[in-house]
Amino acid sequence: MIKVIFFDIYGTLAGFQPDRFQIQSQACAGFGIAVTRRGILRGYALADAFMAEQNAARPVRLLDSKASDEFFAEYQRRVLRGCGVDVSQDEAARIWAAVRRIPYRMERFDDVLPAMDLLKQQGLILGLISNMNMPGDELADSMGLTPYLDTVVTSGEVGSEKPHPPIFREALRRAGVEAGDAIHVGDQLTSDVEGAANVGINPVLLDRDGNHAGFARCPRIESLMELPGVVSAGLQ
Repeated sequence: MIKVIFFDIYGTLAGFQPDRFQIQSQACAGFGIAVTRRGILRGYALADAFMAEQNAARPVRLLDSKASDEFFAEYQRRVLRGCGVDVSQDEAARIWAAVRRIPYRMERFDDVLPAMDLLKQQGLILGLISNMNMPGDELADSMGLTPYLDTVVTSGEVGSEKPHPPIFREALRRAGVEAGDAIHVGDQLTSDVEGAANVGINPVLLDRDGNHAGFARCPRIESLMELPGVVSAGLQ
């Protein structure tokens, strides 16, 4: 019986404002590179998968300055690859520096609070599992989620990133439930789906950008408003 729903934060509960296409379009224009919205969405799927692989091997937060610069240059190359654009590592590093100079903020998606209201009505515990390197209470408060979340676990607190088991197990411990009684909802195949499944938590893939059509290893939704129905149907 499902007792708790854990959520990822970035790409699941919140996204950038201006959005990633607007940021990339502005940065790339300075280099004479035109991008498309669909291409940038495809590219970020590639780049975020690369980040998940890196976090599985050695967390990005632990990389030294040189390794971090090299990682984000390659991250940017993969973003542009989604648009069919190939740039050198050096040019990618310069474009990423331009991306970083553009002001942005994190904003909740519109479906988050309505979905959480419905889940609370079902009597479920709600939690957050994030790879962000900050205290959980600060993260929840910054997103206006404190009244909705019963527990928040971040890699900054635990010293472990998704997809590694310790961060998931700490979330289960704090919620006081067994893995089989939990769902984890996230947008990343490695960090969220595989990471949760590896400790026995039921994963649900949130595919807001439609990058994983046909994915069938676990329930796939495109809006959080679909989640209460998934829970009621018993993850079928």
